[in-house]
Parts: sequence; C-alpha cells; structure tokens
Amino acid sequence: MGIDLQLHNSRPQWPGRRSRRKPTLVRQSHEHGAALAKLIAELPTNTSGKLWTVDPYNNTVFNEQEAAAALREIPDLLDRCTDNSHAEAICDLAAYLNDCATTPGSYLVFVGD
Repeated sequence: MGIDLQLHNSRPQWPGRRSRRKPTLVRQSHEHGAALAKLIAELPTNTSGKLWTVDPYNNTVFNEQEAAAALREIPDLLDRCTDNSHAEAICDLAAYLNDCATTPGSYLVFVGD
C-alpha cells in the first residue's frame, strides 16, 4: 500500500473522461508512498485536521485552501517520524502542500492504491 502525490495546476482530468482541456499535471512523487501511507494511517481520526481524511485506497483531492490547512499539521507529523524514510516522506509532502497552497487554482491529489 502506498500514497503517491500529484500536483495539478487546475482541476485534474481523470482518465477515461473526454475533455478538451490541456493536461493539468505539474509534477508527481512516487518515492515515499509506503512511508506516507503508514504515517497518515496512524493519524487520529475525526479531528480538526485535514490529513486524516486522506483515503489510502482511493484518490483524495485537496484544493489550495485545504492544502494550506494540512500544511499546519506537518510539525506534528514530523514528531511522529521514527526513521529517516518517514521524515523524508513528510518533507516531500510538505513541499507539495506548500506548492499547492501558494498556487491559486491548484490541486494536490493523493493517489491511493
């Protein structure tokens, strides 16, 4: 199980749907999927945070406002890291959240297995 990250510059297009819009994918990360899934799965549920809502088995989409809210959860996630691979995964997530939060009209997609 893993969670990949995709940053889009506008509402993402999903495969199989016909659209005349240009591709929206800016960049993606597959490197830390397993570590990211583990850390997110261990978050307490039903809190005021956003990251616990990420579904490790389906796609979860955050807009720029949701990414900004989730960015505030990064320090707590870093405190939960038990090794370097976890810390690298959270730093990668933080970079994607920051880019989404600071780019008007962008979306961050968490691609679950």
